[in-house]
Amino acid sequence: MQTGTAIDVRNIAKSFGEFRAVDDLTFQVFNGEIFALLGPNGAGKSTTIRMILDILKPDRGSIAVFGAPLSEAAKNRIGYLPEERGLYRSVPVVEMMVYLAQLKGMAAGDARKRALALLERLELAEFAKKKVSELSKGMQQKVQFAVTVLHEPSLIIIDEPFSGLDPVNTLIITELLLDFKKRGGAVVMSTHEMSKIEEIADRLLMIYRGQGRLYGAVDSVRQQYALNAVVVEGAGDWARLPGVARIDAAENGRRGTLLHLQPGVRSDDILEAIAHDDTLTLKRFELAVPRLNDIFIQVVEGEKSNA
Repeated sequence: MQTGTAIDVRNIAKSFGEFRAVDDLTFQVFNGEIFALLGPNGAGKSTTIRMILDILKPDRGSIAVFGAPLSEAAKNRIGYLPEERGLYRSVPVVEMMVYLAQLKGMAAGDARKRALALLERLELAEFAKKKVSELSKGMQQKVQFAVTVLHEPSLIIIDEPFSGLDPVNTLIITELLLDFKKRGGAVVMSTHEMSKIEEIADRLLMIYRGQGRLYGAVDSVRQQYALNAVVVEGAGDWARLPGVARIDAAENGRRGTLLHLQPGVRSDDILEAIAHDDTLTLKRFELAVPRLNDIFIQVVEGEKSNA
């Protein structure tokens, strides 16, 4: 159940000279959700984010953040992790974090206490007094994330949050994002990591050439592109099953066999037929729902062919 709207974008457009970067874009982001913003490079994602943050003004349309046009006071309720990272490299980590939190209205004592707690959770406590320049790229990325959430914002907007992170640190950041969502915060996440979108995002918007192309719950978007087919893994002659039109290898190198079904045949019918066939051994059975990566490519390639 949604608990209110964090961002409400209505029919916004933005041009730079003759180039239309954003063209009649409408979407909402709710509190307590992770919202993925995706699209190829140059699609209009960064321009959209900058308009939400009031760095750029839309040529037309409206943007409400926390129910109203973004005010200076409301900006303190936002955490922003841009693609172009920016940390004071010659300053000790914890001192830099405290300073930036004070700019967002936190008292120095509260900021220090929370900064140390975040560094502990990010497994960076021993580096609190080190200069940023002494940290690895992955460590700096985690510090940047800590700065984004340090002042306990209601909304965070993050651009490629997993860039440069190994699997262990990716898991740590993922858990922090899920905790933030659980507490009712709203997350806007711009990323090319389609597997992470499938894993943690609730809804998505795909932008192409400044326009919305896919919008809605992640599972619903994937279901829109589902094939009339199932994927099976095991042993036996799958082609002899009643209702199977043809078989192929599973797509994109994934294990299993793709069974294309005849019109009117349901996945349940195939599963029942397998259960009654002693010559077949079944290890895995699932609907042929494409990955977001496949859908992304399909949409982009389709748009290119129609251009």
